[in-house]
Amino acid sequence: MKKYSKLIIAVFIAIVFIGTFVFLYKKSQPQPVVYNEFTPSVTDINKTTVITGKIEPRDEVSVKPQISGIITHLYKEAGDKVQEGEVIAKVKVIPDMGQLSSAEARVRLAGINLKQAKVDFKREKALYDQKLVSDEEFDKIKQTLKQAEEEVAAANDALEVVRDGVSKSNANASSTLIRSTISGIILDIPVKVGNTVVLSNTFNDGTTIATVADMNDLIFRGNIDETEVGRLVQGMPMKITIGALQDLKFEATLEYISPKAVENNGANQFEVKAAVKSVDGGKIRSGYSANAEIVLDKATKVTAIPESAIEFSNDSTFVYLVKGTAENKTYQRVPVTTGISDGVNIEIKKGVTVKDKVRGPQKVADNNK
Repeated sequence: MKKYSKLIIAVFIAIVFIGTFVFLYKKSQPQPVVYNEFTPSVTDINKTTVITGKIEPRDEVSVKPQISGIITHLYKEAGDKVQEGEVIAKVKVIPDMGQLSSAEARVRLAGINLKQAKVDFKREKALYDQKLVSDEEFDKIKQTLKQAEEEVAAANDALEVVRDGVSKSNANASSTLIRSTISGIILDIPVKVGNTVVLSNTFNDGTTIATVADMNDLIFRGNIDETEVGRLVQGMPMKITIGALQDLKFEATLEYISPKAVENNGANQFEVKAAVKSVDGGKIRSGYSANAEIVLDKATKVTAIPESAIEFSNDSTFVYLVKGTAENKTYQRVPVTTGISDGVNIEIKKGVTVKDKVRGPQKVADNNK
């Protein structure tokens, strides 16, 4: 029994050894080279480029206060719709001490002048009643009195504006009420109740109370490389894709190409803008990243083959035509004249017809088999 067991083991080892030898022998043998083959077809080819950019409103306005003060009320928040002239916030005035002193001094001076004008008018009127002065002189005194009264009213208004930000005569146009200058959607309100705000002047840009934009008038803004900008023309159609909205697509029209390049990561690029068409303003948000596809060149109903079948040699291009039978194939190298390419297929202007068969790249063996 032991003798048979040893014999079985020996036979098994021999089989494994022979099988391994045969397997390695087959693996070491050169495999025949097999190529992909393509038949030229008549198709349309579009040479396109993709521009990366973002969606933004054409007009984005920063609403700033007309006076310095403290925010006491906010009547709107980001995302709300506003109409031109609608109140967004209210400001409590912090008067400038220099302006306040000047306004108070003006009120006092106007009061003194009015008092003197009244005395002069009373005296002149008594003489006029006795017909001792002419009508012309009396009218001048009357005019001086009216001017003094108007100056008192103006001085009081100026004092109220400096002290309170509003006067009785212009209460409806109060500068303490911050109003939207356009109709649209509030994109941002960067202030809170209690924040100090300052008006815009020569030395200060002023505090932004709110940013408002018309979200029904959007543009695409992006940059294109200098090697492709020469093919662009204003009015060219573009297809915009927003990946954040499940690849939402819509149309746009190129309307601006910057005349000056900007350097971006070592490459010269030109800014472009496109007017976006038929977009629901409630769905698109300002600042969405987007891609714009634009057709730089196109060829209609041309003979084309996969670009991988082309052999480039210096300034010439070649293809290999399949000749012979299935059992005895040969490949003939012929020059061709190419046209535009979309990155996958390339136009063949001369050298190949739709009746030919073209050799492609070598097939890659599947090592898992």
